[in-house]
Amino acid sequence: MNFPWFHKTEEKKPSPEDIAPFSNYRMTVRLELTQRPGVFAQLATILAEEGASLGAVDLVSATRTKVIRDITFDAQSEEHVQRILERLNTLPDVRVIAASDQIFILHLGGKIRVTGKFQIKTRNTLSMAYTPGVGRVVKAIAQDPAKAYTFTCKGNSIAVVTDGSAILGLGDLGPEAALPVMEGKVLLFQQFAGIDAWPVCLRIREPEDIIKTVIAISPGFGGINLEDISAPRCFEIERRLQEALEIPVMHDDQHGTAVVILAALTNALKVVRRQLDQVHIVVVGLGAAGTACCKLLLAAGVTHLKGCDKNGLVMDESIEVLRAHRQDLHTYIRYDEPKGTLREAL
Repeated sequence: MNFPWFHKTEEKKPSPEDIAPFSNYRMTVRLELTQRPGVFAQLATILAEEGASLGAVDLVSATRTKVIRDITFDAQSEEHVQRILERLNTLPDVRVIAASDQIFILHLGGKIRVTGKFQIKTRNTLSMAYTPGVGRVVKAIAQDPAKAYTFTCKGNSIAVVTDGSAILGLGDLGPEAALPVMEGKVLLFQQFAGIDAWPVCLRIREPEDIIKTVIAISPGFGGINLEDISAPRCFEIERRLQEALEIPVMHDDQHGTAVVILAALTNALKVVRRQLDQVHIVVVGLGAAGTACCKLLLAAGVTHLKGCDKNGLVMDESIEVLRAHRQDLHTYIRYDEPKGTLREAL
C-alpha cells in the first residue's frame, strides 16, 4: 500500500557507542605509549585489576618510538575513574595526555539551540520578517490576540519552569544545576513530539513569587510545564496557575509519573487477571510524584492503599477518608508521625 505522506529516508548507521550498553561513567583516555611489545598489556592489566570494562581502542598516530591511542573504558564512579588514571600514570611507558567523559562531552555548549524556519538571504525577506513588515502582524494581533496562535510560535511553545528545589533524585541544588535537566526535557519535547520548548530556571522560592513570574511570562507560551519543584509547594503553584491562566499548566513530576504508573499497573493486572479493587498497593516515596500517583490510583478505583516515605508508613488512612480528600491528599500524609515501617506496610 502506498502512503503519499510517507517518505522513507536512509537512516544514519548508529555508531558503536550508540548501540553499546549504557554506562554512566564511560571515559575516553588519550595515551602515549612507548612503541614496544607488552606496554599495552600492562595498561590492560590495570583496567582488569580495577574492574573496568575495556571498550574501543583507536590508533591516533605512531612513530618508530611512540604510539598514541584513544582507549575507551567503563568505570563505576568518578572516584574509580580517578584511581584508574592515577595507576596508568605510574607506568613508566605510559603517559596520560587527556581524559574525556562522554556524558560531559555530550553536554558541551548545552543540548539545545534556537533556529529559524527560513534563512534571511535578501533585503526583502529581512523587511518582511522584521521591520517594517512585522508591524502589520503586530497590529493584527493587537486587534485580535487569538491570532498570536496563528502568526507566532505561541501555539507550539512550552515553558519548562523550575526553581531547582527537587532535581531528579538529587534534591535542592538550585536553578543553574537544574538547567541540564530542563534542556533534556526540552529536547524530548522537540524530538518526540515536534513541540518547541524552552527552559526557564528561576532564582526564587516563594510560591507567590513563582506564580507571579509564570503569569508574567505566559503570553509567549502555549503551555506551562512545571518541573522539579519540591512538595508541598508544587501543589499550590500548579493549582493557582491553572486557575489564573487560560493555557494548559501541568506539573510533569506529578501527572507524567502518575499516568505511566497507572498504565503499567493496569497492564500488569491484566496479565494476572485481577482488578484494581482486588489488590493492596503500597506507594514508596510520597513527594510530588508519589502523592500524584496516589490521587490517580484512588480515582481509578483502588480500595487498599498505603504510603511510605523515608520515615516509614506515613499515609495510613481508611479508603473512605483518602477518597474524600483526594484533591488535598498531602494534608493527610504524616511525614513526621510514621505509624510503622515499610516492611510492615508491605
